[in-house]
Amino acid sequence: MILELPKQAQREEIYKSRRNKKAVETVFEIIFILCALVAVISVVIITAYMIFSGGPAIGKIGVKEFLFGEVWAPTAADPQFGILSMILASIYGTFGAILLGVPIGLLTSVFIAEIAPKKMRGALRAAVELLAGIPSVIYGLIGMIVVVPLVAKIFGLALGMCLFSAILILAVMVLPTIVNISETSLKAVPRELTEASLALGATQVQTIFKVQIPAARSGIMTGVVLGIGRAVGETMAVIMVAGNVVNRPELFGSVRLMTTGIVQEMSYSSGLHREALFAIGLVLFVFIMVLNLILNAVLKKGAE
Repeated sequence: MILELPKQAQREEIYKSRRNKKAVETVFEIIFILCALVAVISVVIITAYMIFSGGPAIGKIGVKEFLFGEVWAPTAADPQFGILSMILASIYGTFGAILLGVPIGLLTSVFIAEIAPKKMRGALRAAVELLAGIPSVIYGLIGMIVVVPLVAKIFGLALGMCLFSAILILAVMVLPTIVNISETSLKAVPRELTEASLALGATQVQTIFKVQIPAARSGIMTGVVLGIGRAVGETMAVIMVAGNVVNRPELFGSVRLMTTGIVQEMSYSSGLHREALFAIGLVLFVFIMVLNLILNAVLKKGAE
């Protein structure tokens, strides 16, 4: 009996420890569920708010007139609310920035992850992180003071505030996101794949482009998706270099993107004009959602 007491005490201690661990796990499980619910509920609330705020204006103006009209004159005697030019300017500006930013960002991430010496790697990584921390208005100021006059001089334009200037600024702004996520994805590729490729006689460049980049494709595409989100939603920098005139977009012509259209006119809008600005926000929201769904479908198909 004397020998049994310590064993019984040990059992009780083990049971108590297990109960405590289970209680802690239950608490953290509840916390995780609550955090997930907050994220989901936030998306639902934002979606509902945009629909209820912007939907009535589209109904009053008409879907065809609103989405495919090219005249934006909300304060005229006969108001017109066509946003096709702004939609096209946003699409051209975003994809132009991605076409420039993705190759530069990807090659930069490859250099940092695989080629650069250790000391240079740290300096480059710090520079990219600093680039990510620069406020949008600073990009806009640099664009207005440096990029805009340079574009006007090189291409012989009267005014360098144009779609091309906006594309250049956006391309620089998406670089940190693409570089950081692509570098992380490349470093996560198993070293066995790289070593096996080199052992079979492939060069380092061949290994990078034939083995490492395909293996890190999912992470790289995630960086591209986030970069697109940054480019689509940018306002302050673009408003300072794009010219802000509602024209059908041309590479060297002044344009107004959807985000800048909302910011410029919200302060003095009222009535249907204000509702139309919310409707532009709804179109922008839907555009980003559709773009994310398409890219996620492409990623899923590529993974399969």
